[in-house]
Amino acid sequence: MSLRYKAVIPAAGLGTRFLPATKAMPKEMLPVVDKPAIQYVVEEAVAAGIRDVLIIVGRNKNNIANHFDSVPELETALTTKGDTAKLGKVAHSSQLADIHITRQGEPRGLGHAVSRAASYVGDSSFVVMLGDDLIDERDPLLPTMLAVHERTGGAVVALMEVDPEQVHLYGVATVGARGDDGSVRILDLVEKPAREVAPSNLAVIGRYVLGPEVFGVLAHTEPGKGGEIQLTDALRELAADPDGPGVYGVVFGGRRYDTGDRVDYIKAILQLACDRDDLGPELRPWIKQFAAGLDSVTDSPAQPAVETASDR
Repeated sequence: MSLRYKAVIPAAGLGTRFLPATKAMPKEMLPVVDKPAIQYVVEEAVAAGIRDVLIIVGRNKNNIANHFDSVPELETALTTKGDTAKLGKVAHSSQLADIHITRQGEPRGLGHAVSRAASYVGDSSFVVMLGDDLIDERDPLLPTMLAVHERTGGAVVALMEVDPEQVHLYGVATVGARGDDGSVRILDLVEKPAREVAPSNLAVIGRYVLGPEVFGVLAHTEPGKGGEIQLTDALRELAADPDGPGVYGVVFGGRRYDTGDRVDYIKAILQLACDRDDLGPELRPWIKQFAAGLDSVTDSPAQPAVETASDR
């Protein structure tokens, strides 16, 4: 079923929260244990049966294309050394999928980035995957979202319950009753609301299944929150259309790692490394010992930053 879908991965954000590391290195290429974050996202698409991937990049992001290309000199050197394990890892990234690259031009928001995929997608439905959100391979999400889209014909977004103190960082949904398959009809959406006016704590996380009709809506969507063209605003219009197929949500309760925030990025590395057979046995005892020595440390409350999608 999913072989007919294409995946679109917007990766044109400036990544200002990770400066100076992201001055010359795309944040999507920052390593999460021993793979760049964006490789996890492509692997998730491939696991769902999607082999055709468009990555939307900005300036100074040639490293992304290079990562998914073959490197004959490196592969030859590893072959000569007989290092088949590393050779397999290097070859794996270049053989994952058919990777295409296009530029956003200027960072004008997620909605604008998605609109750049119109000629690539054509008249077909497609998947949008944000590189900030890594979904654990043990808790597959895309197959459920694709099934809901097949059943309803509507756009489908991934939702997750978040701490009410964090709703200002997300698009937040107003939803109807939950169906037998766990999906919900989305009645309304608002981008990054203040806690006191948020309609729920169901936040939109970085996975979408969209029909080609979204491009027509994005074409006339005015800049919204942060002065950017918001995908949330386009989905809100689709949800309000009484004659359209509607917008649905799949509430995700599995393991998700947010690599768009510095603290959560570090947490993601620790969580994934601890679960690995080659790293966990050595790392877990050290973390317990290290944590035991933190009892005397006084924590300072974190101050949330105001940001736009282009920053990420």
